[in-house]
Amino acid sequence: MNDMQFSELRKAMVDSQIRPNKVIDDAVIAAFATVPRELFVSRQMQNLAYIDEDIHLFGGRLIIEAMVMARMIQALELQKSDNVMSIGAGTGYGSAILSSLVTSVIAIETRAQMVEKAQQIVAGLDIGNVAVVKSRLQDGYPSEAPYQAIIIEGGVEHVPAALFDQLSEGGRLVSVLRPQGREVGEATLWQKRAGHVTSR
Repeated sequence: MNDMQFSELRKAMVDSQIRPNKVIDDAVIAAFATVPRELFVSRQMQNLAYIDEDIHLFGGRLIIEAMVMARMIQALELQKSDNVMSIGAGTGYGSAILSSLVTSVIAIETRAQMVEKAQQIVAGLDIGNVAVVKSRLQDGYPSEAPYQAIIIEGGVEHVPAALFDQLSEGGRLVSVLRPQGREVGEATLWQKRAGHVTSR
């Protein structure tokens, strides 16, 4: 496929997967309409980059279905001044989406190979406000905390307390919560107020 064909697929993704599913934030929609999703998957997978389901990467990581990711990011109610942490960033697609919406993104990955791949892609797109770093996912990256928003890119049984500790007052965290034994998860938003975290 050529760039024009990918551009058409990107527009179709926005028009058929994102807009009809309660995503109304213009900045979020514009980010999905701009970032070339095909660059974040292997060459063999590029023709599937815009399908309406999760895309599996190497190392057990995935790129979340566009509609789900868009709704999760919209739920964070991001401000341009926010500092955001992305947990399980994979090859960096979600971080690239976030980069146009906030001041800085710290993208966390555990595998050096995945970190290097994400760094290469982000640098190739000339995105200057995303730092891809190696850390255990449950630890986050406390040296750059506090974060006004945290997104966990993937399903978790529970959110580690260390991540909530890195939220600023009023900060928000979003993840797909998938309790043990359940195949289907539910996107959940938490907010920190007066040191306490509540979900909705």
